[in-house]
Amino acid sequence: MIKRIICQDKYEAVKLSSLIFIKSGKETFIKEILNIIKNEVVISLKDKSAHSIILKDDQEVEIFADFIQSICEGRHRIISTIAYDEYVEIIKS
Repeated sequence: MIKRIICQDKYEAVKLSSLIFIKSGKETFIKEILNIIKNEVVISLKDKSAHSIILKDDQEVEIFADFIQSICEGRHRIISTIAYDEYVEIIKS
């Protein structure tokens, strides 16, 4: 399944892409969503750090949270992420 998430800007897109998936080890690094505040998502990573990602709007936050939930629960895993401009394309199996 492929999902395109729209971030606030290119910086946020690159940050999201690099935080949730490590390409060299093909490892999903996101552990859970800690909080959602309007168009901001706070995620927890496996190293126990927390990071804020600002998406385009509330609707993008809902799309991202829904898409990433099965990954946090371990039912799916991320295969790749690609950031370009303010978009992040996430592919999960």
